[in-house]
Amino acid sequence: MQNQEPFLSEEELKLINSKVGLKTLLSNKKLNFNRAIEEAHYARELKTKQEELIKLQEWVIAGDKKVVVIFEGRDAAGKGGAIRRITEHINPRHYRIVALNIPTPDERRQWFFQRYIKQLPKPGEIVLFDRSWYNRAVVEPVNGFCTQEEYERFMSQVNDFERMLTQSDTFLIKFYFSITKAEQARRFEDIKSSPLKRWKMTAVDEKAQELWDEYTAYKEKMFKATDTAHASWKIIDANKKPDARLAAIDHILKVIPYA
Repeated sequence: MQNQEPFLSEEELKLINSKVGLKTLLSNKKLNFNRAIEEAHYARELKTKQEELIKLQEWVIAGDKKVVVIFEGRDAAGKGGAIRRITEHINPRHYRIVALNIPTPDERRQWFFQRYIKQLPKPGEIVLFDRSWYNRAVVEPVNGFCTQEEYERFMSQVNDFERMLTQSDTFLIKFYFSITKAEQARRFEDIKSSPLKRWKMTAVDEKAQELWDEYTAYKEKMFKATDTAHASWKIIDANKKPDARLAAIDHILKVIPYA
């Protein structure tokens, strides 16, 4: 009788017997070794990258650096989850997450970028925008929240605005989290069916599938006009949330020249 291949490789066996491996294995109601190994690999890699983010933040603080990270993408693309993993272990006194509400009447009469300028980082700080000024490039025109004139004015000014940011010793990272229409529909159903997640659904979200093609058209125009040498876009394949989170952290660690 021939010897059968081992069920797990030596490396996988070592991983599954580790603290993180046992935790992922036992956290599922049914024992699923393949899933546990996949989750353990992710947890181990995430921990390693989060340790590097701590070093990066220490470099930002020590050198009075300024960092802006923008998260854009379809509704339910996983932007918030990525932000939570990025900030999970770094010093909360030296970063901020900005998710602005709809503008007030006073803000509507101001220069469009003014309320965002107020949120920019001070020296030694990282600011993460959960949606940003790019609302005016996609979400607002698709849903009729701005006029065509306001949209065109924004598009004519945004590259200069970002150039001024980068010339003021600010690191600017622009993420776009990309998912398929089918994956967005699946996530919406998951949100609607969960009592803990239902609050996430907004009136804009409800129309997202219906307006999919309109979002795509404005998204492509945004990329074409605003993917510049001083502020390029990083498109993240977000159909698998763990992979998207790791890819985003990888990019931040690559772009910021921390010691």
